[in-house]
Amino acid sequence: MALCAAPLLALACSQEAWPQQGAQGKPQEARPASEQETPCGKADFEAVVEEAASTLRDLNAKNRPAFQEKLRLLKEKRGWSHDQFMREAAPFVRDDKIAVFEQQTQELLDAIASMGQEGASAKKPDCALMLELRARMTALVTTQTAKWGYMFNKIETELAK
Repeated sequence: MALCAAPLLALACSQEAWPQQGAQGKPQEARPASEQETPCGKADFEAVVEEAASTLRDLNAKNRPAFQEKLRLLKEKRGWSHDQFMREAAPFVRDDKIAVFEQQTQELLDAIASMGQEGASAKKPDCALMLELRARMTALVTTQTAKWGYMFNKIETELAK
């Protein structure tokens, strides 16, 4: 199963290989992914896409105000005018590493939207696609969390000077 090569899916794939316990505690044959309990219908695909969007909104809502407050503190500490602040603060919100995070985020969002649409419009539910979609959502959250961590580290380093 090629999908099992992805680290985030390894646990799910390994569980498919284990025999299921029957009513009398005897092992049953493992069922194919299409027969597993994992929901993978149209509504489930739409829910994963909405969950990704909601999680991203929550991360931004949590981090943006705190980050803006740290920028304001840096402006005050350095005595920057508004124009000077706009120039001097730019590296804290735009640099090569942040650009990589943003590119990865956009690629993941595009993939999530595409896979969500593909899964929601499929005539037959594709649970393997649902697992991959969930893995992309996890990668999106990880990428955004790393971006915010990097940005906070940069500004906190400057505030400490």
